[in-house]
Amino acid sequence: MLDTLIFLLERLFLLAHIKLSSLLPPHAKDSTRCEREDPPGGAQRFQRGDLLEVPRTLFTHFGIYLGENRVAHLIPDILPALTADSRQIQEMVTNTRLLLGVLSKRASVRVDSVEDFAYGARILLNAMDGAVRRAPLPAEEVARRAERLLGGVAYSLLWNNCEHFVTFCRYGSAQSLQTDQFCAWLKSLIRDRRNVAVTALLGLLSMACLGVSSSTALPTLLIPFTLWMAS
Repeated sequence: MLDTLIFLLERLFLLAHIKLSSLLPPHAKDSTRCEREDPPGGAQRFQRGDLLEVPRTLFTHFGIYLGENRVAHLIPDILPALTADSRQIQEMVTNTRLLLGVLSKRASVRVDSVEDFAYGARILLNAMDGAVRRAPLPAEEVARRAERLLGGVAYSLLWNNCEHFVTFCRYGSAQSLQTDQFCAWLKSLIRDRRNVAVTALLGLLSMACLGVSSSTALPTLLIPFTLWMAS
């Protein structure tokens, strides 16, 4: 039951379209956009140990700059589970590989070029420094932490994603502001007692359409009761 609940939460998290930029105060956002976007000269301006962010459609992706146009980042990838061909694995991770990696909970900490890491999007430089309470570790220590973690890892959208990787490397403690925001939203959703009535009504409609059985009656009773007790 717990595994099922976690699975559903992770799928919901994937569809939540969470952006880290919404967590930053207005002045931090403005300064980030004005001063910390991908600077002229590209990777030549990045320093070893910098934290790079790439806002994407459904989430923000994170990596640690290692120098010489290389970025270490944790990314879901199914291919290492299917083949041992290092040449194929090292090719840029496609959306299909990424999605299947999310579903199978497989990922790797790998090194790609800045261009492949950014995938055509703009890069924000060390923007998380204004959102995390801990001070960054020395730059060389940050890079060495990232290098020590290279290789296959278990993946979880909620508990072990690319943001956990970079915050561990740069600040010494793994956390995900995107996950924190999602959990806060979920908590507010559960506390809203109007959802109890909505779920109860949906349950009754499902029984009316599909008939009364254990697969329809139990969710109809248990979900509203759980939301009511948690509200």
